This record gives sequence, C-alpha cells and structure tokens, in this order.
Amino acid sequence: MSNPSSCRPEGQPGWLFSVARDERVAFLAVGAANTGIGVFWFAFFHLTVGKFIGYLTVLVFSHVASVLCAFVLYRKAVFRVHGHVWRDLLRFESVYLGGLAINFVLLPIPVELLGWTVLVSQLVIVGLTACLSYVGHKYFSFRRTAPELVARGERCSQSGADSRPG
Repeated sequence: MSNPSSCRPEGQPGWLFSVARDERVAFLAVGAANTGIGVFWFAFFHLTVGKFIGYLTVLVFSHVASVLCAFVLYRKAVFRVHGHVWRDLLRFESVYLGGLAINFVLLPIPVELLGWTVLVSQLVIVGLTACLSYVGHKYFSFRRTAPELVARGERCSQSGADSRPG
C-alpha cells in the first residue's frame, strides 16, 4: 500500500526537465528566472504607481505578482502536477512566507554577531532558503497522495528521487 505522504507522480516531468535532466537544476533555473521576474515587477510597480502607494505597498504588489508567476513556472516547468490549483497556491505561498520568516530571523545573526556585510549575509541565507524552498515545494506545495494520483490515472513512485530517468 502506498504511503500518501511520500507519493510522487511517475508521469512526464516538466518541460524544463528535458533540457536540465535533473529536477533540482530545473528548480534552480526557474528560481533564477523568478529573481529577474521579481525585480521586473518591483520596478514596474515602483515606476508606475510607487509615488502614490509607497515602496512598502509596491513590495507587497510585486510579491503577489512574483509569486503568481513563480507558481505557474514551478507547476508547469518543474513539478508538472494537475488539479488542486487553489490548494497548491496556498501551500506554495506558505512555503514562500516561511522562507521570508526564516530570512527575517537569520539575517541579523551574521550581520550583527559575525560582522558580515548585509549583502554577503543575504547571499548565504538565500542559498539556505532556496534548498528549503525546493524541499517545501516538492513535498508540500505540489505533493499528491496515492489516491489522488490513482483517481487521475497516474502511477505513484515511492522513491521521491530528485531526478528522473530519461
């Protein structure tokens, strides 16, 4: 009997996998693209409505737009899941907010206690939160139970391997 918490779809991987050949590499590629997309959205809102709403509201608007773009890219290009869009989106955002909370807590440690620069500290923490984000999205945001996969006519893999055979 399948363990619902560790079941992974055995179907076709996301389209980026055909180029990257490893789910982790595809995840990082989408993450790099999302960084650029996030900068774009922040600049867009800042330049168009920033003087009316302030930079913190611009940050919220750009976060929402960036998360929606990232959600679609990860869902279609990396993890390739079907159904449960709203549930997946809520889980996806909770992983992002968890990463933000971790970042908020950890950033002062290297800056204040170790004397590192803010940018170096942030770079190290982004590396950590990227790893946590991958695990969170793979096993929480886009997880499917065995009964859900069976209902869709998909097979279930118990391996949870990070890369899929070609």
